[in-house]
Amino acid sequence: MKKVIFASSSGGHLSELLKLEKLFNEYNYLIVTEKTDITVRLAKKYNIDYFKYGPSRNIFKYIFSLLCNIFISIKIILKFKPDTIISTGAQVGGIMCFFGKIFGKKIIYIESLAKVKSLSMTGKIVYLFANKFYVQWESLAKLYDKAEYLGRLM
Repeated sequence: MKKVIFASSSGGHLSELLKLEKLFNEYNYLIVTEKTDITVRLAKKYNIDYFKYGPSRNIFKYIFSLLCNIFISIKIILKFKPDTIISTGAQVGGIMCFFGKIFGKKIIYIESLAKVKSLSMTGKIVYLFANKFYVQWESLAKLYDKAEYLGRLM
């Protein structure tokens, strides 16, 4: 059975990622998201691992969390050995995609439904190396050659 990591930050990006729940039973999966009071409760229902949560309001905590999350991404990829990484963003999802690509994994990125006229910051970076890049607005697909529009995914 193929191994797939589903990665995103907590909040809305995770809500979008969890809408792919039907896919979880088709793979040996692992969800990777930021550790918060809310996401810890998800461990009762899902196979899940955590990034360090780093609020961008505090630059020192943010930089520390960013560095920790780089090492956490590498550790998770080496331990779980996924075939594919699927992400809906944001920053920590992008980190997981970047290191997954370095380790030769297939990268699938799904841009947020909220992004109608331009890609997110994470989307712009992952677009450069993703194997598959999906957008949820036809008008956005027309702006980016590699972007695929399959309709509303979330």
